[in-house]
Amino acid sequence: MTFPFRTDTARDQARQDWIDDRLREARIVVADVAHHSDHLIRLACKTLIQHAPGRDEREDARILLIIVDGKSPERTTRSCPKQERG
Repeated sequence: MTFPFRTDTARDQARQDWIDDRLREARIVVADVAHHSDHLIRLACKTLIQHAPGRDEREDARILLIIVDGKSPERTTRSCPKQERG
């Protein structure tokens, strides 16, 4: 993102390079889902949802995240406190 009142600095370029590296790694994980843990797939999907430049890529990552979360229903039961019975 560029602003008319400031120029890109080395820091901005380093940040963009870092984001590009994370996107590349996330794409590698998503491309080989069968060989990665659910945790790593979730992390890759969240990275793509937040930073991917293409709308289709973000939507595909969002759908994959829903599928992975649906595959592990114990995650939702662990995060919700159990109701006390009276």
